[in-house]
Amino acid sequence: MKKKEERMSQIIAMLHEQDTIYVRDLASRLNVTEMTIRRDLEELRASGIIQRFHGKARLTPNDPDCLYENIENEYSLLSASTTMNIEKELIARHAASLIEPGDVIILDNGSTTDKMVPHIPIHKDLTVVCYNLNILTQLPHNGEMKLLFAGGYFHPSDQMFESPENLNFLRTIRANKLFLSASGVHSKLGMTCAHDFEVSVKQAVIQSSLTKILVADSSKFGALKTVCFAQLDDVDIVVTDSNLSEEWINTINEMGIQLEIVDVPEVSGVPR
Repeated sequence: MKKKEERMSQIIAMLHEQDTIYVRDLASRLNVTEMTIRRDLEELRASGIIQRFHGKARLTPNDPDCLYENIENEYSLLSASTTMNIEKELIARHAASLIEPGDVIILDNGSTTDKMVPHIPIHKDLTVVCYNLNILTQLPHNGEMKLLFAGGYFHPSDQMFESPENLNFLRTIRANKLFLSASGVHSKLGMTCAHDFEVSVKQAVIQSSLTKILVADSSKFGALKTVCFAQLDDVDIVVTDSNLSEEWINTINEMGIQLEIVDVPEVSGVPR
């Protein structure tokens, strides 16, 4: 499954670089048969992500944020960043306010952690660890903070890097704060993500961090994605928005997790 996910992510990345690509060229560049490429393209077409015609493929017009993640879940950092946008921005600002001088922080892969970057206070004795290209490029590269980047295989669907060397590096890090993301949070089945390649990385940074802070908008609570990477009670703090249900507030409080809720303003008199 992983090879198929990676291949489809590569196809999407190639189609972002050029308007159309022939099936035979995709097969040659990815070193697989044309029949394999046709099966991949048919799944992408059925999901509305690409169009197929005359032995070629192209991304569906007027849908730049649509990227294929895996068969079970159509999810990407780009598409995720456009949903619950106000909530994520408010959560990100509040989470960034928890950063103090002298902190060593890890920013996990995710659309909300991505939004934290512009709000991170600049301290010369602040150390930031990341493995996401969007986050890395947003961070100031002027010596005002120490940056540590874990590289490896690049997954274009969500701008994340991972590899065995990446994991070994992250396991040697000791951070006092981890800002963790999740695609779904379930009271019984734990915190989940949609890509299996995320699991080892998330588990490594959880083990390497003193205080684990989950930054997740209210829509993630009760949602369930493909792969479990940890239980909710593995985190120390949850930062979310005021649309969180009373049931979830009670559940989190009963677990002894510190809950920090940011108020979401009404839009045109209608609660968010």
